[in-house]
Amino acid sequence: MKIFLCCAAGMSTSMLVTKMEKAAESKNIQCQISAHSVAEFEDCIAECDVCLVAPQVRFKYEDFKREAEAIGKSCGLIDMMNYGMLNGDAVLTQAIDLYESR
Repeated sequence: MKIFLCCAAGMSTSMLVTKMEKAAESKNIQCQISAHSVAEFEDCIAECDVCLVAPQVRFKYEDFKREAEAIGKSCGLIDMMNYGMLNGDAVLTQAIDLYESR
């Protein structure tokens, strides 16, 4: 499973990506996780299974969700509290739930 987090510049989510990778490793879950800017959405959604949109760019969420679903991919909005607390376990669980619900 390939997951990407979409944020303003692709930088602010890097710490969350690291926490998610550690959570995946501890649960023996095979996945690739990366962070990218909103400008990279179309390229990334073509390559990935799940997009999670960071709270600071939630204004793009409905458009991204529509585009993702049109090509059979999943898109979710990261909970502001989980994002702010860098709760990698919760955000990873959200990505897995989205992936499995397709």
